[in-house]
Amino acid sequence: MSDEEEVADVSLEQLVEDSPQAKGFDAMVSADVLQSVPVTLSVEVGRTRLKIRDLLRLKQGSVIELERNAGEPLDLLVNNTVVAQGEVVLVNDRYGVRLTRILPSEDRVEKL
Repeated sequence: MSDEEEVADVSLEQLVEDSPQAKGFDAMVSADVLQSVPVTLSVEVGRTRLKIRDLLRLKQGSVIELERNAGEPLDLLVNNTVVAQGEVVLVNDRYGVRLTRILPSEDRVEKL
């Protein structure tokens, strides 16, 4: 099994259990309860900063250059916190993300 396949097999329970904040917390909240909590999942292709005058000049067909280089992994965010990185894939005429790396729990907790 490749590293990419191992990353994709990480469960929500493993992500939560690895968190230092979860120690002692699991007695109060079961994994079943946590699994029913809705979260916002988003994928960030890149960012840039514009002055308002440049923003107002945008029109259909304008191109906005992003800070991320082509080929770099995309960031997967849960509630605006980066938790993983991946690459765009096409699945049955829809976009998807193949996870290539899950950030260590210490990094995720620091960003909360």
